[in-house]
Amino acid sequence: MIYRQVGQSGLKVSALSLGSWLTYGRNVDDGTAESIIDAAYECGINSFDTANGYYRGAAEMVLGKALKKYPRSSLVVASKIFFPMGEGPNDRGLSRKHLTEQMDAILSRLQTDYLDILYCHRPDESTPLYETLRTLDDFIRRGKVLYIGVSEWSAAQITQALALEDRYLLDRLIVHQPLFNLLNRRIESEILPVCRAQGIGQMVYSPLGMGMLTGKYRKDQPAPEGSRVTISDISPWMRRDYFTDENFEKVERLRSVADHYEMNLPELALAWVLSVEGISSAIIGASRPEQVRGNVKAADIQLTPEMLEAIERAAKPDKNSEVSQ
Repeated sequence: MIYRQVGQSGLKVSALSLGSWLTYGRNVDDGTAESIIDAAYECGINSFDTANGYYRGAAEMVLGKALKKYPRSSLVVASKIFFPMGEGPNDRGLSRKHLTEQMDAILSRLQTDYLDILYCHRPDESTPLYETLRTLDDFIRRGKVLYIGVSEWSAAQITQALALEDRYLLDRLIVHQPLFNLLNRRIESEILPVCRAQGIGQMVYSPLGMGMLTGKYRKDQPAPEGSRVTISDISPWMRRDYFTDENFEKVERLRSVADHYEMNLPELALAWVLSVEGISSAIIGASRPEQVRGNVKAADIQLTPEMLEAIERAAKPDKNSEVSQ
């Protein structure tokens, strides 16, 4: 496993991280979840990502129990706060009250004394940004959090946060967690340039495009039983955002590139994400241990300029793109 620094911080994480969205506490039983986490650790993955909003803490509880057997210093554990954790008006968002109450609850569920990274899961326009940033800084001063980050913030929001942190001498953001893959590259235009300039790393999620870049979904064919698109609350937006004619055509072209270079499609997709400047780690999901063991191979793949050019050509929206053989 290759380890990378997160932005310009001193924190080092495995090139692949293990996430827990749509898996632990819901669609994967606890025993299987623990075997997946064990497989990741055995493969050299040290970075484990979760959130309090993943089934209102259930994923954190599964992860905390599974990681308890390993030395805490060998782990980089991250969680996030924003989404509702109850029905009350203060049970959501990034207010000092909600952040403080959830911070203690997260540590309890994860069975740890501190988080390596705490993310603001989304921006909260109803709370003054200074209030949020000051609270996060307080967590660092109290030893509850080592580093702070944000998830799915715009370049403007990240820039505003950094300006406030510098003005009031608060600990700086070191990481952003966005969606990023060969089918969704929206962070390339603004977010990546801003974050590179400011020393903020990217821990990207859904590097395999919700499974589209595994090649298991085929146009006009039924989705595999138990796949993510069969989950009732995920299926509508997944079909809207990923199941398009253009994406299916891109996947087939990318599959040809992978075959040409004797890789499988997930290896190619993950290796490409890791080749992008500014990416600290790609967060993978898994419902079986063997998926983790297969995906980790991508961390050792070095794409040549020729390979990158072929991938770019295949990923273009132009339906007439061809793969050079």
